[in-house]
Amino acid sequence: MTELRMQTLEMPAADLGGENPLPMFRGLAQDIAFESDGSIPKEDAKYIGWRCTYRVAPYRIQDGYDRNKIPRKFQVAVLENEHLTATFAPSLGGRLLSLYDKTAKRELLDRNPVFQPANLALRNAWFSGGIEFNTSHFGHHFLTCAPMFAARVRGSQGEPVLRMYEWERAKCFPYQIDFHLPAGSRFLFSRVRIVNPHDHEIPMYWWTNIAVPENKGTRVICPADSAIGSIDHKRMGLVPVPMFQGLDISYAHNMPGAREYFFRIPDGQRRWEAAVEADGKGLVHTSTRLLRGRKVFYWGMNEGGRQWQEFLSVPGRTYVEIQAGLGRTQLEHLPMPARASWEWTEAFGLIDIDPKKAHAADWSLAQRTVETDLAMKLPESRVDALDRDFAAVTTRKAEEILATGSGWGALERKRLAAQKQVDRIPAELAFDVIGPEQQPWLDLLERGAFPAADAPGHLMVQTDWQRVLEESLKAGKGDHWLAWWHLGNMRLENHDVRGAKEAWETSLARSRTGWALRNLSVIAARATLKEPEANAKPGQPEPASREAADLLEKAWETGPKIVPLAIEYARMLIATEQNERMAAFAQTLPAEIRNHERFRIFSAFASMHMGELEKVEPLFTQDFATIREGEVTLTDIWFGYHERRIAKAEGIPLDAALTKRVRKDFPPPKRIDFRMIQDIV
Repeated sequence: MTELRMQTLEMPAADLGGENPLPMFRGLAQDIAFESDGSIPKEDAKYIGWRCTYRVAPYRIQDGYDRNKIPRKFQVAVLENEHLTATFAPSLGGRLLSLYDKTAKRELLDRNPVFQPANLALRNAWFSGGIEFNTSHFGHHFLTCAPMFAARVRGSQGEPVLRMYEWERAKCFPYQIDFHLPAGSRFLFSRVRIVNPHDHEIPMYWWTNIAVPENKGTRVICPADSAIGSIDHKRMGLVPVPMFQGLDISYAHNMPGAREYFFRIPDGQRRWEAAVEADGKGLVHTSTRLLRGRKVFYWGMNEGGRQWQEFLSVPGRTYVEIQAGLGRTQLEHLPMPARASWEWTEAFGLIDIDPKKAHAADWSLAQRTVETDLAMKLPESRVDALDRDFAAVTTRKAEEILATGSGWGALERKRLAAQKQVDRIPAELAFDVIGPEQQPWLDLLERGAFPAADAPGHLMVQTDWQRVLEESLKAGKGDHWLAWWHLGNMRLENHDVRGAKEAWETSLARSRTGWALRNLSVIAARATLKEPEANAKPGQPEPASREAADLLEKAWETGPKIVPLAIEYARMLIATEQNERMAAFAQTLPAEIRNHERFRIFSAFASMHMGELEKVEPLFTQDFATIREGEVTLTDIWFGYHERRIAKAEGIPLDAALTKRVRKDFPPPKRIDFRMIQDIV
């Protein structure tokens, strides 16, 4: 018998905090170039980097979290039968937090005992553990720390099915995941549907990220003998599996630093991947064949990798990710045709095989052993049959709404109706919530003018809405700073730089605000670029520009005097090597901004370059929450501090020999070491 219920889960959790109101715009280039050694087959490399420019608008950055974990309550959905208990968090992107096998008395996932956001997602905030469902764009998705709709649906045998769904705002499409746990099943199933409601192609992305425990014997097994991966931390290439560069890359504990490998499962081969422990037990994942890609990610055994694991969870807790996606690699999008619907089924369950065979030196024996066990417990024909069975449920209306998501899907439905356009959003996805975030845009739609306000509110960059706003302003309606500010946002996000500048200058003419001055600084910074790809990567700040710094100073003086704006200005001063100006700016700030961790980092950097080394030392005894994945700012300051200290004490130059000496003799404290790749000394 299957049961679906809502209940409360309490766990230590940091405060997610508020959203950053400053818009973050995508790069001017559409594609990203990934360096290859030339060994990747042409067919496999076809879409690598395609339409992968970093983007986040119209969503806002989530960077207001901290590391103060206190007991907090989350509403979770629990789907349970005789063998499995699956626990989901609708308020956190529908994350599957736990998959517990009651018969084996074993947790199959890495169940993170805490909620600790960190700077790894497209919107910054991301947390580890469980199974994350990523769609729309390259990177951890927009809703990973945001609510989704959850609903109860009647399954094909009358059993309850859990549906999660939302309207994705960046590329404007609906998607849903129906979770099935039939009576007596030892596997949890997810059936995904992505709908392109447009008359044009959109670049599409999907990856299911599964966190499993990392122990000394953890081995990742997949039916592939080659993979696409990093050759030398710079170039990608074709690598053999499992032995590469003298290491068995199927074992997490063989990885000196962070590594990821995209397995090349041959066409015609069943798609599966398993993480098997020393005792032969673990988790196996399989799917219907539309989900082509398979990947493994390791944090690595170096100090930075260990630090990241504990930073995201608790001391001593480590995990590995096995992943499955639409593309051959995670570094690409696939062209989704106009009006297309992509659907597939995934399965998650226990693997239990002979440990000697699972860990045999003979890779093919390990592969055959997993495949034989999987074929016995869940034949591929059975998954295909269930996929057909679940298809009828996919289009059923919900019996009950269990949790609500955003109001953007409901707003889109109102726009389509008002403009007498065809509504291709599936009728069974109930988007019927309009909140205060959507109200200004609804006013624009229904009253013909965007309402005036002191604060900017939530963004919209959809070209359909851009036309509505432009028509309103052309008619002389809502002719105020905020409407022109929003129009500039739309234009820049849609690569109309000149139009954006004109709109923001018009906004300033209506009323002088720091919001428009700040956005003009973005254009000024990008004007320095020789290659548009330079600001196209996730999390990378705008390029250095003294003109941009001057505009940010004016924005700060004009207001609003908010933390994100102060941080942007300070970052630009550091990037343009205006350390004295940065130090002087810091002295004018209230304590709550000056003591923000990013400000402490910038201040220490400026002090180091001004030779005030005593002001740098406190940085090394503090903890930080917002370090970006791959960021080495803290260790760079550590090494730079010691280089300058020794150079001053010994009267020697700051040169390559001193750099090498410091990196060898002065390993950084664990609390500031987030390096994902070990330094060569």
